[in-house]
Amino acid sequence: MPGLGQHQGCVSFFLNDRVSEADILAGHFQSTRERTIAADDPVLVLHDTTEFSYQRENSDAIGITKSINSGRDKAGRLRSHTVCGILMHSSLAVTTEGLPLGLTAVKFWTRKKFKGTAALKKKINPTRVPIEKKESIRWLDNVRQSTELLGDPGRCVHVGDRESDIYELFCAAREAGTHFVIRTCVDRLAGDGDHTSADEMDEVAVKGRHRIHVGDNNGDPDEAFLEIRYRKIRVLPPIGKQKRYPALTLTVIHAEERVTPKKRKKVEWKLITDLPVSSRTDAIEKLEWYALRWKIEVFHKILKSGCKAEQSKLRTAQRLTNLISLFCILSWRVFWMTMLNRSAPDAPPTLALTATEIGVLDRFVNDRPKARRKTLSHYLIKVARLGGYLARASDPPPGNTVMWRGLSRLTDIALGALVGGEFVGN
Repeated sequence: MPGLGQHQGCVSFFLNDRVSEADILAGHFQSTRERTIAADDPVLVLHDTTEFSYQRENSDAIGITKSINSGRDKAGRLRSHTVCGILMHSSLAVTTEGLPLGLTAVKFWTRKKFKGTAALKKKINPTRVPIEKKESIRWLDNVRQSTELLGDPGRCVHVGDRESDIYELFCAAREAGTHFVIRTCVDRLAGDGDHTSADEMDEVAVKGRHRIHVGDNNGDPDEAFLEIRYRKIRVLPPIGKQKRYPALTLTVIHAEERVTPKKRKKVEWKLITDLPVSSRTDAIEKLEWYALRWKIEVFHKILKSGCKAEQSKLRTAQRLTNLISLFCILSWRVFWMTMLNRSAPDAPPTLALTATEIGVLDRFVNDRPKARRKTLSHYLIKVARLGGYLARASDPPPGNTVMWRGLSRLTDIALGALVGGEFVGN
């Protein structure tokens, strides 16, 4: 029976310890490279970490991610328990318009024994620990792997949040000939070491204003008017690492609201970059590039809510990472198709869909009375309609959720047509 055989093959695939996440993702990485070559302008590589938690009685086969408080016992003593799961650090290439081109690096790991940051600081100054002995080495590994994969270092700009404010990352990017825009949280020594970068920025006058759209605490749209300052600064490595790493000349950009709004947090962005910033326009460009960082958070949300990656019952870390790797490709495709519908609606449908998928959509989803030529958008709307999208004139473009549901149904229908054809053939 073909259906049963395919199911058994899928189970055998995930149970095969000779299959690794690298094998699963290799083809996708190469396709990402090809898409970036075809894209214009700089390519932004967004980096972020997420975790997958699982309910298991014994965490040995998977590992743990963190320790959390679980209330107090009858004697009033704090209790804690470790969370069973896997951490994933991923890197996503996007255009400067935010179109996701694909993953460039993915790193999985678990912790054998959890040690909180606070506990570590009691025993040793973390700034003196070599980067190779820290979990944060993942940031450098992914920057290097992504840069090597894409093959055009000068065109890549790596974007990260405050967790990526790592001096060794700045040096690794310089060695690789690539660039970065990082949200900084460290007040680093500057100049000759007798002051800090914050001291220098306090002297900088406001060089322009910029308006951005934000959401308030209730999720309602709001606007923030940011005052922009920037300066090129000679930045020094941490004191314990000044013999190993050189001083760097970088540009610090501050963009913040003058007053604190009533219904939301005050916007305060402090960025650091190796790229030249000589005007208000240059500074705004880097701010807009950093603002696209939320795209990788959307990707992780699709991965968890669409694929339901945390509901798997697979029992080992290796099998789970294989499954998550496959889900990564599927989640990227949903995200990509959703954004393509908005950025390239008139492209040919074969850009995102196979001939079989197009044929299934033509047969099972009727054209609307006023349907125009059969563009990519025409077929992606059909996919969304399979997922419950009503496609009324007043409706906004379909989002990731309906695209996910529609693509899932499309896959089921296409598979059913394939199996049915085999039965008829027999």
